[in-house]
Amino acid sequence: MAASIIDGKAFAAKVREKVAEHVSRLKADHGITPGLAVVLVGEDPASQVYVRNKGKQTVECGMQSFEHKLPVDTPEADLLALVARLNADPAVHGILVQLPLPAHMNADAVINAIDPAKDVDGFHISNVGLLGTGQKSMVPCTPLGCLMMLREQLGSLSGLNAVVIGRSNIVGKPMAQLLLGESCTVTIAHSRTKDLPEVVRRADIVVAAVGRPQMVPGDWIKPGATVIDVGINRIDVPETGKTRLVGDVDYDSCAQVAGAITPVPGGVGPMTIACLLANTVTACCRANGLAEPEGLTA
Repeated sequence: MAASIIDGKAFAAKVREKVAEHVSRLKADHGITPGLAVVLVGEDPASQVYVRNKGKQTVECGMQSFEHKLPVDTPEADLLALVARLNADPAVHGILVQLPLPAHMNADAVINAIDPAKDVDGFHISNVGLLGTGQKSMVPCTPLGCLMMLREQLGSLSGLNAVVIGRSNIVGKPMAQLLLGESCTVTIAHSRTKDLPEVVRRADIVVAAVGRPQMVPGDWIKPGATVIDVGINRIDVPETGKTRLVGDVDYDSCAQVAGAITPVPGGVGPMTIACLLANTVTACCRANGLAEPEGLTA
């Protein structure tokens, strides 16, 4: 029987609706409007589209959007000075510096200059440490979105075997920490994992985040497992002369075995910006000593 499709686009719309409702209450009850500042250095086309979408959705949810676009040759010191100003600005509750940065900038130094309480990407070393020790933190947006969809699909995750394929700081490692927090038995698999197919076959939950197109075939998947495909890869289609987007799993074969699966596109991708907005509202509530929005945090 074919897997049920986890519609990330529809789920992200629900998250944005919850965000907008909470923003409306913050304005009405406390006179507070959450604000998100996004910093873009250079003119990378993909980053420009992403930043534009972030700004548009921020405003649509009733929040303030502050966009800062800097030339590609901006000195690192100038970027750090901007981050310092945003840290000190009470109207800004979330700060995101769009990656990748130009080669002459130290991305770690820039990220770690952001106030951890305003680090809505969840990349600051303090937030990484808090998440890793099970404490309250800002959680990276993509893993947070994956967790929300898993909870919606499965309810309690306690006791389930989860395999995360990929060990990046952006997705793989924080995803594993979140699943541990849900009392899953977690394996982080990667390019050096011995007998990777057999490791994946034991999983009730598979999160693929390696950046290799269609790497995971259906015969790696345990019947009925839930598959979350984080990969976004553009491949050539020789018969049409065009390209198309695919994930890290072979969707057609995996969908014949899995119980539920996210498509690419339309799965995890839309959740990333939705969770960025959710994190901004969470940061605003924490900054003002208010209750955090239900269903929008880890």
